[in-house]
Amino acid sequence: MPKMKTKKCATKRMKMSATGKVIRSQGGKAHLNGYKTRARKRNLRGTTVTDSTVSKTMHRMQPYA
Repeated sequence: MPKMKTKKCATKRMKMSATGKVIRSQGGKAHLNGYKTRARKRNLRGTTVTDSTVSKTMHRMQPYA
């Protein structure tokens, strides 16, 4: 059986934690920032854990992560 290929777009955008959760950066901060509050932009800075409903799909995209 051949090796499974990793989706490179997934590798560049997310990573797996030690317990198997998918960690991604938050969107919504690239443009139209003038009307957003400072607190809102500050809270979008960090990373977040992906929802469990999407987690199975992300694990298929990165079979060796």
